[in-house]
Amino acid sequence: MMISAERVESIFADCFFKDGEDSSSYVEARGVTFTAGFQPGRLKEHEAEIVAMLEELPNRFRASGGGGWSFLNACNDRHGNQWGEHQDVERLFMLGIATGKAKCQMPKEMWASLPGGMPYYVIYVGEAEDADDGSIAVQ
Repeated sequence: MMISAERVESIFADCFFKDGEDSSSYVEARGVTFTAGFQPGRLKEHEAEIVAMLEELPNRFRASGGGGWSFLNACNDRHGNQWGEHQDVERLFMLGIATGKAKCQMPKEMWASLPGGMPYYVIYVGEAEDADDGSIAVQ
């Protein structure tokens, strides 16, 4: 599967609550610039595709590959092709966090000490069932 900004945006939008849906139970994911609450059922429906897109990121993002890498390096896929912009990367990582397949490695208060002041992320696909991701399932 190829990763694309359009597909990330489509899945991201579909995982939000629709008018009239009960939003009392949601999965929260914190991104670089905002926090979102996702509809659990649709998030689960898209999980395989989210994982497939995370797998297209460079190997250094994998827990077993490089142990994590800067958000700034995620605009390119594992083949070196630019697939999206920073807003697309943020959305993909938020979907990864919400599904337990990605994790931000440091608290936001520490990001200023990192290159470009941006967080490092690690993805858990094919090696660990779930990340201790910091997402919050609200019941």
